[in-house]
Amino acid sequence: MPIFHRNQVDIHYEIEGDGFPILLFAPGGMLSAASFWENAEWDPIKTLSPHFTVIAMDQRNAGDSRAPVSGRDGWHSYAEDHLALLDHLNIDQTHLLGGCIGGPYCLGVIKAHRERVASAVLQQPIGSDNNRALFYSMFDNWADAIKDEHPEAKAEDWLAFRSNMYDGEFLYNVDRDFVAACTVPMLVLMGSDPYHPETISRELADLAPNVTLIEEWKNPEKDGTVEAVISFLKAATPA
Repeated sequence: MPIFHRNQVDIHYEIEGDGFPILLFAPGGMLSAASFWENAEWDPIKTLSPHFTVIAMDQRNAGDSRAPVSGRDGWHSYAEDHLALLDHLNIDQTHLLGGCIGGPYCLGVIKAHRERVASAVLQQPIGSDNNRALFYSMFDNWADAIKDEHPEAKAEDWLAFRSNMYDGEFLYNVDRDFVAACTVPMLVLMGSDPYHPETISRELADLAPNVTLIEEWKNPEKDGTVEAVISFLKAATPA
């Protein structure tokens, strides 16, 4: 995988295929890395690369990407990485596809630079629904595994970082008013478990003015879901 260097941040990424770009944000919570797609419900790197230029990345301090840790870190830190990678690749506009934590990542890029996003696919997005303890635990497990690599971060930094990520409501990094005003075409593949609550997917679909919700997608490559995603992305691709 190539590596993109920005200040003290190293982002590993890979590119497959040709055509209009689509930037992928993998599932895996704080461990979100391109390799997670291999064991996901379907692999968009393999499936979408015949139609688009697919960019998959490891998030900071996941997979082979690295960055310093501070109490100022939060969703905005990831959005800055995403936009910097697009700049590095000379991509002015792109589709986005995010699984799990990648759902909020998509909305973070849209919030930062709406004009750079042609459309977004949110696959079982995470969200707040009486489940904060689950996300605290997920964050703590990730942090405990890498703390020795980050002597610059003190105990209070990790707590502040966790708070910045998971003390919010709804989709954590954007509120309901933002989603209600977001005109970006979106396709939502509904979540159905405590980390990816069905209620979050349904509310997102109810609020956003230009969204399609797919409720059943247990076997994406056989039940028409993959074809629906490809059709959605092609329809939203600028002429």
